[in-house]
Amino acid sequence: MRMTNNGLMDHAHMTRALEIAERGRFTTKPNPVVGCLIVKGSEVIAEGWHERAGDAHAEVNALQAAGEAARDAQAIVTLEPCSHIGRTGPCVEALISAGIVRVAAAMQDPNPAVAGRGFQRLRDAGMEVVIGIEGKRAAALNPGFIRRMQTGRPRVRVKLAASMDGRTAASDGSSQWISSEASREDVHRLRAGSCAVVTGMGTVNADNPRLNARLTEPIVQPLRVIIDSTGQLSTKAALFDVDGSVLVASAKPRRDKGDAFDSRTETITLPDGSGQVDLAALIDELGRRRCNEVLVEAGAGVAGAFAAAGLIDELLIYLAPDLLGLAGRGMFALPEVVSLENRLRFEISQVKQLGRDLRINLRPGRRET
Repeated sequence: MRMTNNGLMDHAHMTRALEIAERGRFTTKPNPVVGCLIVKGSEVIAEGWHERAGDAHAEVNALQAAGEAARDAQAIVTLEPCSHIGRTGPCVEALISAGIVRVAAAMQDPNPAVAGRGFQRLRDAGMEVVIGIEGKRAAALNPGFIRRMQTGRPRVRVKLAASMDGRTAASDGSSQWISSEASREDVHRLRAGSCAVVTGMGTVNADNPRLNARLTEPIVQPLRVIIDSTGQLSTKAALFDVDGSVLVASAKPRRDKGDAFDSRTETITLPDGSGQVDLAALIDELGRRRCNEVLVEAGAGVAGAFAAAGLIDELLIYLAPDLLGLAGRGMFALPEVVSLENRLRFEISQVKQLGRDLRINLRPGRRET
């Protein structure tokens, strides 16, 4: 079937809306990123995107930019306009009041508070509604948000930096820096796009990381989550030297060491019955805290525990063209795999060169039958 001129224009305009939606990547959490165009005839008369959670949504920003020219125009938007009152008013009412006559949307909002109600309100007001333009690309903008709306859990990504022979540190424990500067810049962008960054005490003790995102552009810092099963975390750790909230997950209540955490830090107890933190319960808790994207940056113990528990949605491996030898530290501490039938399978979804490194994106594969 040949696409009409109107259909071709819808796709071209949606492509632009998807591009401008990305401008909110580091600031809209826990909301999705959304872009909107106001179009009259074939001319784009205004653009808007959701800039920050609690501020105006993409549609309202675009309508404000268009002013009176929005009357009898159409809106091209990457996600169904909201129909409920949250921290801002319903976008559907703003579109109706502005005199928009047609809305072309990429996808329905998976949020149960919306989930088609926005489209229905627009139709009830006499507006033409078209759904599904560049829908797959729109869904790819907000995978964590969609997952949380559908399952209550965030998307979990585990990041590791390793040598070609799969070592994350030399035999003396030194690991800074296996990866290139380009890879480390990429990791800061991953942190900035995440709602939470998770690590374990092994990494805190070995690397003393700050775990914040260090970019020049505006960002909302992620929640730093420390898996501290036995209550070892010191208030002198570097992560307390920078602004931002910290969540400490333990297997038992922390004993008073005379160095109480400050008001930025919260502690929770999530025992798994074997003296460790229950990782599934932790991910559930982060979902309840409206985390869409969770980035795990940890050593072999925590990475292996997430893998063994089946909690990894995506692996990000930064592979440096170096060899560290058999005595170097491995990537995953896993229970013994006695047969290939029991291996944990992943499929490569993307390979990208960053400086001298390769970043390999992998997703869980199907178990062989």
